[in-house]
Amino acid sequence: MKITVVGSGNVGATVAQIIANKELANDVVLLDIAEGVAKGKALDMYETMPILGSDTRIHGTSNYADTADSYIVVITAGLARKPGMSRDDLVKKNAEIVSQCAVNSVKYSPNAFFIIVSNPLDVMTYLAFKKLGVPKNKVMGMAGILDTARYNSFISMETGYSMKDIQSQLLGGHGDTMVPLPRYTTVAGIPVTELISPEKLDAIVTRAKNGGAEIVNLLQTGSAYYAPGTASVEMVEAIIKDQKRVLPCTVYLDGEYGFTDVALGVPIVLGANGVEKIIELDLNDAEKALLQTSHDAVKKTIQEGMAIIAQA
Repeated sequence: MKITVVGSGNVGATVAQIIANKELANDVVLLDIAEGVAKGKALDMYETMPILGSDTRIHGTSNYADTADSYIVVITAGLARKPGMSRDDLVKKNAEIVSQCAVNSVKYSPNAFFIIVSNPLDVMTYLAFKKLGVPKNKVMGMAGILDTARYNSFISMETGYSMKDIQSQLLGGHGDTMVPLPRYTTVAGIPVTELISPEKLDAIVTRAKNGGAEIVNLLQTGSAYYAPGTASVEMVEAIIKDQKRVLPCTVYLDGEYGFTDVALGVPIVLGANGVEKIIELDLNDAEKALLQTSHDAVKKTIQEGMAIIAQA
């Protein structure tokens, strides 16, 4: 089994390293237009395999022909955010990059599953889906898993309780317009609203929404990569092992939640057939309103992104 990671930046390299550490594939291909960087990082990773006891083979390339017959393709390519820059500011720069990556990848791996990680995530997932021309169950974006991880981390910080006992769900666009669902957030089955005051919970939600920007502002010269990379591998593993995980991911909607022709974060069942089911939660009026606002913001940015591609 072969898994390709497109983009050898910090996120892509993290994805490749964890996949190899877990031996989720026989071969990992790290692809980048900067061939030396891809080859150098791949060789460095491969030299850790004897220490980790993994037999996964890793190699870097700039040639898409080397990715042929990949089972899963993870697209991380694109420019990272800088301080003061929103995810939407990346549309013009990353739309063309992701579009080209999708077209070149599917040429050699027409039967692959595609996981999109590039920002702005919802827009890039939509663009990739349109360019790939594969069934919608084979294209998904990594967003809700990362947002949920941040949300859960901050709940653990506030309560001191184990992260293993925290379960939650988030909907909508990645980042600023994500829709928190305290009704579906529990600690060992106990509703989080019984453990944290409304004021503190609101602060946690706000911090989760701005989680990426917080790290960008701290790093100054880059953006988050450990958590995004790990979240991406959780999706890879769910497909490889047919785990039937219920995970919040960005997928193409065609009537679900009343939305069409848009990519948005919703809970799905992820297994050997990719997106095996979209779970439609019974939302109250307030949650529906927040999801509508998120949808409208994502839809607007998608239209802008498609216009850019059309002019390219």
